[in-house]
Amino acid sequence: MSAEQTSTSPHDTSPTGASTAVTIGNFDGVHIGHAALIRACRRAAGERGRVVVMAFDPHPATTLAPDRVPARLTTFETRTALLKSLGADEVVRLEPSRELLALTPEQFVDRVLMPLGPAVVVEGDDFHFGRGRAGTTSVLAKLGDDRGFRVHVEPAVEVDLDDQTIVRASSSLIRWLISQGRVSDARRLLNRPYAVTGEVVQGDQRGRDIGYPTANILTPVLLPGDGVYAGTVQSAFGRFDAAINVGRRPTFRGLERRMEVFAMSEAGQPAALPMKYGWHAEVSVEHWIREDLRFSSVQDLIDQIGRDVRESCRRLTRGRTPGRVPSPAYPRHSA
Repeated sequence: MSAEQTSTSPHDTSPTGASTAVTIGNFDGVHIGHAALIRACRRAAGERGRVVVMAFDPHPATTLAPDRVPARLTTFETRTALLKSLGADEVVRLEPSRELLALTPEQFVDRVLMPLGPAVVVEGDDFHFGRGRAGTTSVLAKLGDDRGFRVHVEPAVEVDLDDQTIVRASSSLIRWLISQGRVSDARRLLNRPYAVTGEVVQGDQRGRDIGYPTANILTPVLLPGDGVYAGTVQSAFGRFDAAINVGRRPTFRGLERRMEVFAMSEAGQPAALPMKYGWHAEVSVEHWIREDLRFSSVQDLIDQIGRDVRESCRRLTRGRTPGRVPSPAYPRHSA
């Protein structure tokens, strides 16, 4: 069956009788490579068809190698919303239990995949599944021949970083870039700013004492590398530009890493946010400003925060000026 045809597969279960296209993976971060898979699913299923994403959550390493679990880039709720915004009709959560991960490729296809009635399965060329990662796209294609679905292998998506390095989009690379503070490069792979979602919790309350009240974000996702950034904060109380600090507060000899967000109204003044805690915020980290430094006095810190706020305003304003918007990431393989 060609990608352009509507479904004639005996396994189709979508209400309209149209094709169902499925893609399986972790999809953490939902980057430009994941977007290419979903676009390929839509082409295969057609406008009347159904695109289903099967996403492992948490990462299978939580079961297979608990000491090597990669940091999260997105919560599952955020991941689901992003995948649907790209065109997925349904996102199915796969909990990586030992029973599930012990399935052979044949068992995985029969017990997990076939109940969806796929006409097409879309994967990248590095896709593996089943016990011991024994399943490959070739194995999947052979199983599909016997079960009435076909397999489409989507080429990798590559992009130029700021230093002109050409890289393949991957969640592991995005984690490394973010941990190094390279949020501009991470944006090229995500096709959006990296966002930290979490709950505003009580901190040391030093910010309000020095004229720069901050919201402390408790989050399950990866924090950027220590430093000061410019970005935005979105909550039920509005969207504001922000100066963002990530680190251990070396001037005050802090021990734990935190994200502290100074939300700004016009001219860098503090935004009118509630003093209470427990509200949800999404912080988009857009520009690197400087390293996290220790200052010899609180006054030196206050003076530097003032410079950071002015620089954050400048960076954010410049990025929104027509003709000065950063270039988007153009994949070398169109999806």
